[in-house]
Amino acid sequence: MKAHVYVMLKRTVLDPQGQTIHGALKKMRYQGVEDVRQGKYFQITLDSALDSAAATAEVERIAREVLTNPVIEEFTYRIES
Repeated sequence: MKAHVYVMLKRTVLDPQGQTIHGALKKMRYQGVEDVRQGKYFQITLDSALDSAAATAEVERIAREVLTNPVIEEFTYRIES
């Protein structure tokens, strides 16, 4: 199994890198882009001995305790077989 974890700054937190990219896209005349938010992506290979519930619990724990700063970041994930 593989877990795909996406970490983003919370909407209430300023994202200067996203703003810089957004400004560059506008200067380059890309159209239809309202906002850009920058984030992090992690791919975690899980032990095949884990069942679905255990894998979900472990990925959530890793994301919450290691991959994110809960004060300023939030995460989403998906697990594929």
